[in-house]
Amino acid sequence: MNVAILLLLGLGLVEGEGRCFFNRTEEHCVCRSLSEETLGSIIQCLPASVVEFWGGDLEKYAALPISNLQPSTMDLLETLHIRKLVFGDLLVPEVLLAKVLMFFSYTRVQELVFESCSFAGRSNWTEMAGCNLPILTLRFHNVTSAPLTGREQGFSSLSSWLETLQELAVTSSHVTTLPCAIGRVFGTLRSLDVAQNSLRDDSLMPTFCEGAFPQLQLLSLQRNNLTSYHSVCESLQLLHELQHLDISQNKLIAGLASSCQWPMSLRIFNLSGTGLDGVPTPLPPNLEVLDMSYNHLHTLDISFGSLKTLLLSQNMLQDASFIRNCPVLEVLHLDDNLIPELPWDEVRVLEHLKDLAAAGNPYNCSCSGARGIQTLAAMVHLGPAWPHGYVCHAPPHYQGILVKDVPVSVLQCNSAAVITPICIILALLCVAGAVYLAKSRYRLFQDCRRAVKGA
Repeated sequence: MNVAILLLLGLGLVEGEGRCFFNRTEEHCVCRSLSEETLGSIIQCLPASVVEFWGGDLEKYAALPISNLQPSTMDLLETLHIRKLVFGDLLVPEVLLAKVLMFFSYTRVQELVFESCSFAGRSNWTEMAGCNLPILTLRFHNVTSAPLTGREQGFSSLSSWLETLQELAVTSSHVTTLPCAIGRVFGTLRSLDVAQNSLRDDSLMPTFCEGAFPQLQLLSLQRNNLTSYHSVCESLQLLHELQHLDISQNKLIAGLASSCQWPMSLRIFNLSGTGLDGVPTPLPPNLEVLDMSYNHLHTLDISFGSLKTLLLSQNMLQDASFIRNCPVLEVLHLDDNLIPELPWDEVRVLEHLKDLAAAGNPYNCSCSGARGIQTLAAMVHLGPAWPHGYVCHAPPHYQGILVKDVPVSVLQCNSAAVITPICIILALLCVAGAVYLAKSRYRLFQDCRRAVKGA
């Protein structure tokens, strides 16, 4: 037990008053500003599956002696239930971090998170060469440290662990590049999140070099300093297993069509909030989910036989005729565009459509327009904004009226359907009258002839 306490102290011991709060129902323990005087409160965290440590400076504990564990101590560490450790608002000496990580090879911790931490100095990671850690998910958010460039040897010493890591997130941490050699260490990484950093177009090619991240399936480059759509495409061509790519909230320029080919494995593509005023080409050919919401699109010329979800909210689209080129579409979001009517008669597409969100458009509530939306409402889910988000903008006498309240009866919407049969009946009556009159005159004429002959 003393060694387990030492581990927790080595991770979270700081100056000042504080204590730990253990939620037994959720098996979640949060410790703040622990001190030697409040050591007893750490003990209650031992049964937890999630433990968080917040606040403090660990520099004075950098010389903490953590090594050469006894077999009994190893057995004790293996009994801990902790699966996730979170460290926040801490100044962490890398020397201490390297020592503490050695403990994890004897635990069942699977996720390690650093939130708003500063890493001081540099550590010699060679002691961890060949060390296997159970940690599968590693997250850094809003952290600062020495630049990664020139630290390839240190990562090489951690290769036994890093080559089995499944998820890595380094977000809001001013990252400008990931050296190629570091990317090659992550042999089985499935998910990489480097959102809200300072990556540029020219830093992507070295990061995703030949042999880097060979098993990567999910990549988030959201909100970086990327500007060229084609440069991003060219930089990611070697990620042959990539399935989900998020490059949203970068200010992209599509430029002219490029011969660049996206990975054939790519299924989910997020281009939302990138400032595009046209569809960039080429798009990945086998997409199932495409998000191009919050852009400046006026028209959409796409054709996907495999696309199931298309998100286009907050654009300037004036019609939705493009859906005929997406025959298996199941989810379509068109909120806040400039579309006056919905293509309710596209039966071939609508037979698959399950979710259609199209509130906030300037609907023309002529009979055909209103009937189309009301028909769709009976066929598919129009989102939580139905009916109050579907408002008429034309004709003038319906402006401001909910689409659902527009009368669309045959008598009101199609007077021709009523007048035409009446006209036909009247015409038939006229013809019948003319025939009757003609027959009557003919009979009268015949009677007159017979009368003349008889005289």
